[in-house]
Amino acid sequence: MQNPFESGHIKNYVLLYVSVVVIMILFFFASTLFNDIEDVEKKEFNTQIKEKKVLEKTIEEKTEKKKFKLMERTY
Repeated sequence: MQNPFESGHIKNYVLLYVSVVVIMILFFFASTLFNDIEDVEKKEFNTQIKEKKVLEKTIEEKTEKKKFKLMERTY
């Protein structure tokens, strides 16, 4: 087996490595150039506490007519 340092083949290996690194850098720049970053709107939570009218809700539930009539005797 030949030593690549002595035979001059190391130049080919270095060129291959450098070309792979250059291609990776070019793909990185291409992905960042064409990637459109959209501005995200800041979401704000409603911090005001709404007072619920519990009494009206319970009155409405009681006044609603029921669809089904329960049997007087269970089987």
